Amino acid sequence: MYRTPRLVVRQMTADDYDALYATYSDPDAMKWVDDGLPITPEDCARWLDVTLRNYATRGYGMSVITLTDGISEVIGFCGLVHPGGQPDAELKYALRRAHWGHGYATEAARGMLDHARDTLGLTRVIATIDPDNRASDRVLRKLGFDHVEQRFDDGEPVDVYAIEL
Repeated sequence: MYRTPRLVVRQMTADDYDALYATYSDPDAMKWVDDGLPITPEDCARWLDVTLRNYATRGYGMSVITLTDGISEVIGFCGLVHPGGQPDAELKYALRRAHWGHGYATEAARGMLDHARDTLGLTRVIATIDPDNRASDRVLRKLGFDHVEQRFDDGEPVDVYAIEL
C-alpha cells in the first residue's frame, strides 16, 4: 500500500492471523484498546474476516506494518475502519510491545493519512482514544489531529479527535 523511510504497510491477508493474535492478545498492549481486554482467538478470527470484507467493499481496512530492513516480521497494525458503521473513517493502530517508543506509530499513521487523502480520496479522518492514553494523544497531536469532543461509549469516556485531509 505504501512505504515510509522505515516501514512497509501492506494489506492484511488470512496468513496474518498469528501476528494479529500475538499483538492483540497482549494484555499490556491492549490496555487502551476497546474494553482493555486481550482479544480471544475467536474474536481475532472474526476481526480478520471483517478486515478482509472491508478491503473487498471499501477498498481499505486494517493493514500490516513491517520494517524496511528486509525482515518481514510483523511489528503491528494500522488502518482505517468504520466501527459500528460510523460514517467517518477512523484511524486505528497497535504495535507489538517490543516496538514501542521508536516513533513507528506516528510514522505508520502519517503514511496512512497520506494514503487516505492521495489514494482513497478521503477528506476527513477521526480517531478515538481513552482520555488517559497520553501516548496516543501525543501521536495524534503530532499528526495534526484536533480534539473535537468527549463522548461516552458504554458509560466510559472516549476522546474524539479529527483531522481534515
